[in-house]
Amino acid sequence: MLVTFSVSQTTGVDDLKDSDLGAPVMLTDSNEVGPITSGGQLLGKLISLTLSDNDDGQRLATVQVGGICRLAIGTTYPTVGNRVVGGGSGTVKQAPTVASDPAGGNIARGTVLEVNGTTDCVILLN
Repeated sequence: MLVTFSVSQTTGVDDLKDSDLGAPVMLTDSNEVGPITSGGQLLGKLISLTLSDNDDGQRLATVQVGGICRLAIGTTYPTVGNRVVGGGSGTVKQAPTVASDPAGGNIARGTVLEVNGTTDCVILLN
């Protein structure tokens, strides 16, 4: 499933650029996405951006929020069957076991179906 969002900004500059295509993203505000942070809740995979990197404030992001996708992984590497959270720097990592989950519940997302060494994993976004 693909959904379109506004792009978050820092000091008037879009936080997502063409170089981020294929990277995991998270919700940053209502109907707005940005790069995933370490420990952040995965929304999905950035599929496309409208316009060009020079069009700050006007771009829209298309994000895959359901189905199966491949995402880069960082330490702590997930294993098959794990759920994931943001690893920072365009990656996801194994979701931690947290005794004090935030209000609203555990933020881990997806089910890891395959792990390709320390490079990437295939995730069912469920």
